[in-house]
This record gives sequence, C-alpha cells and structure tokens, in this order.
Amino acid sequence: MLYAFGFERVGVVVGDLYFVNPRAAHGQEGAEHGVRLELRLLDRGALKGSAYSAQPIEIGQPVWRADLLESVDGPPGSFDRTHHHPAFTGWEPGRRVYVADMSGDPFGWLGAYLADLDGLLAAAGFPADVAGPGDAESLRAAAPEIVAVTRRLLEKVRSGELGHPPADKASDVVRAGWL
Repeated sequence: MLYAFGFERVGVVVGDLYFVNPRAAHGQEGAEHGVRLELRLLDRGALKGSAYSAQPIEIGQPVWRADLLESVDGPPGSFDRTHHHPAFTGWEPGRRVYVADMSGDPFGWLGAYLADLDGLLAAAGFPADVAGPGDAESLRAAAPEIVAVTRRLLEKVRSGELGHPPADKASDVVRAGWL
C-alpha cells in the first residue's frame, strides 16, 4: 500500500515493506518488515490535453528515508531494525543510521523530524530552495496525519495484512512494497 502527501515541491510517501538485506550486518540477518517513509521532490508535468486534463505528477528524487522495520521472526513492537538514511547519493540511500530515540519512540521521533524540513534538507545536502515557500509549514501541519498513517500501516503489517514477501519466489530481489 502506498500513501502520498504532496505539497508545493516536496512530498512524503509512506508504504509497507518486506525486505531481506543482501549485505546485512552481523545481527541484522533475516527478513524484516514494517513501514518505509521517504521525503521526495515533486514535479508537475505539462498538461497532456486541455485545461481540464489530469495533471501529470512526478514523485521524484529521494531526499531522506525512515524505515520503521522489525525482524519478521522477532516480537512485534521491538523496532529492532528501525533506522533512517539522512542522505542519498542520487537514488541510492546512504548508510543506515540507528538512533536510540527512534527505536524508543518512533512516532514521536518521526513527527519531530517531519516538523523540521529545513534541517532534513540541510542534512541531506540539498539547498533550502528546492522546497516551495510554503512547504515547511505545510509539512509541519501534516506531520500528525503522516505519523497516524504510518502507525496504521505498521499495525496492518503486524496483523499480517501487509508487509508480505514477494509473490514471485524466483526473483533475485527479496523486497516487496512500493518503496
């Protein structure tokens, strides 16, 4: 499942995820599932028809990622694989950064991070002007709703409704989800 929150030039996408890290660090082996959230740049494409035509929307380059993940074989609520990626190089995320506050209070941590768009952009190496003039305030106002969606998706993963392994068992990629 994928949720998208769009503002002027930035947006947040949130989805369920099942993932097996092919280069897992010691102690991080095995499947993980949960919710992935990304701050992305948005772009409006040219209309493809009349003034009444649908607006093309690009959910573009990633800026920052938060992964509220847990071991599939571990206890629900452990947040034992919860981390974030403060920056990307193009489309590739930087290293996983584990933060005790993020595992201890992931939803509070997430809300606080989303409330600081300028800090997120700066930490990711983006100039402040990639965001629209109202993006910081819009994101701050929407942060509680984004956190609520993240919480609901995680509950669906834990209940077994979402966050399943890929249906194609022959695939080399052991990842399922939009993000």
